[in-house]
Amino acid sequence: MKISSGTLRTFTTVHTWVGLVAGFALFVAFYAGAITIFHHDLQVWQSPHGVDHQPQTLADAQRLLDETLARHPDARKHMGMVFPGEEYPVAASYWQDAQGQWRFATLDHLDGIDEMPGGELSELVNALHYSLGIPVAGTYLMGIVSLLYGLALISGVIIHLPKLKEDLFALRPGRNLKRMWQDAHNVIGVLSLPMHVMFAVTGAMLCLVLIVMMALNPLIYRGQLMQALGPAMDTAPMLAPANRTQAIGPMAMWHQRAIDEARAQGLESFEPAYLKLANAGDANAVVEITGETEGSLGPLGAVALNANTGEKLATQLPGQRDANHATLASAYALHFGEYGNHWVQWLYFLLGLGGAFLFYSGNLLWIESRRKRRQATQGRAQLWMARATVGVCIGVCVAISAAFVATQWLQAPSLRGVDLGFGVNAACFAAWGLCMLWAALRPPIRAAQELLWAAAIVTAAIPLVHGVVTGAWLWTSAAADQWALFAIDAGALAMAVGFAWLARVTARRARDGEANSVWTTGDAKAWADDPLKAAQNSLRSETSSERGSPR
Repeated sequence: MKISSGTLRTFTTVHTWVGLVAGFALFVAFYAGAITIFHHDLQVWQSPHGVDHQPQTLADAQRLLDETLARHPDARKHMGMVFPGEEYPVAASYWQDAQGQWRFATLDHLDGIDEMPGGELSELVNALHYSLGIPVAGTYLMGIVSLLYGLALISGVIIHLPKLKEDLFALRPGRNLKRMWQDAHNVIGVLSLPMHVMFAVTGAMLCLVLIVMMALNPLIYRGQLMQALGPAMDTAPMLAPANRTQAIGPMAMWHQRAIDEARAQGLESFEPAYLKLANAGDANAVVEITGETEGSLGPLGAVALNANTGEKLATQLPGQRDANHATLASAYALHFGEYGNHWVQWLYFLLGLGGAFLFYSGNLLWIESRRKRRQATQGRAQLWMARATVGVCIGVCVAISAAFVATQWLQAPSLRGVDLGFGVNAACFAAWGLCMLWAALRPPIRAAQELLWAAAIVTAAIPLVHGVVTGAWLWTSAAADQWALFAIDAGALAMAVGFAWLARVTARRARDGEANSVWTTGDAKAWADDPLKAAQNSLRSETSSERGSPR
């Protein structure tokens, strides 16, 4: 396929600058997204009870529901609750108080608390993924970043299309670092392209769906968006209170009725996960039971019942959904890998790490393409791009690992009074800020080496602190068949080894790499000041470039 040189230059410029503008946010989104694939497992890992803890029963959940409705009148209007089980070991209820603030309760905190118990770590990692940890505006920002991400994918394909067959599996390590990084960038980008297109489309959809609906409000909804929003998003019909008192049915009845309705539609594996209850104690009380079905795209489905009698009001189950619910459920499942088993989760984990590498290597390519090979002093733009790449990208790896460590450490008996949510967030963002400050003050190559060692040490501390606080060591988790706990701790050790290996590679680059680069130390620059040595180094650089360039 022939593409003019002018067209290639245009798309190369687009690809470069879109990648630079969105690359930092996308690195954070992909690295955090790789971890948030195990969202439910993180909640189990966070539990302070260790491997000996047994999930609560439906009777415990019934007692929590009764206490929540009795103690908190605002919850009778509308409340939600998670069923105890494999994904949520502890039942928890949630509602909005008179001031519009969300409140949460468990059997240990019946008077209400400000954060969902057991979800501090998983919610932080998820927030970094979809909003960079920025409240409200961060979600819309990441929607725009997803659109830029799609543009980078399209321009990247056009750039490499003429040489796709020639360069697809080429990986040429050597002194020509630009060529090596280019090869790795191209191979990972092209082989994972279908999944990256899916991530870009579903990411933009999930982040910007409300903005799109508001824009279409005058045209499609005729100014009645808020009235249409409930039926579009929920399964249960919106009923006004009848103002007639009637006791709600037992939770066990709701649970069984939802399973029966799902089985009547051919879904034998439907398992209720959480519920939403409206108008409790009224004749028009409605409950919506949401559960998961194995082996379907968009496994989440819902059954709406009369909360008093158990009569079916509506269903939105896999294979029987309207177009709107099917589209949203499928987009969510595709984006987070909810449709498959653990092998699919690990595939998504690797794709997330590969995506993070794409944006990291893209920055390195930009820096290398602007390197001044005949002089030791490099441009200010290249220097600060190197510092930002190290501080933001390696820094967020350190920060997330620090959040894992803080999650367990702050649950030690001597620190139980500390606000866990505040502590975990403080540990994460303080560590990230310190890493960025360190990268700004140190030579980039030194900062990269030191922060990679920091990432290795902090990540290796995750299973250590987990074992000390909960008694859930790697071997005890395996012996108790707690494979979620084992996988997270073993995965942390593997990541720590990876960070340590990268630190050693970076040290070798500092010692043996070309001196005329931002990736060098003061000693190397002094070595380059020798005219003869500098000339020899420049000659080697040009020779390696010629050997690595395509013919």
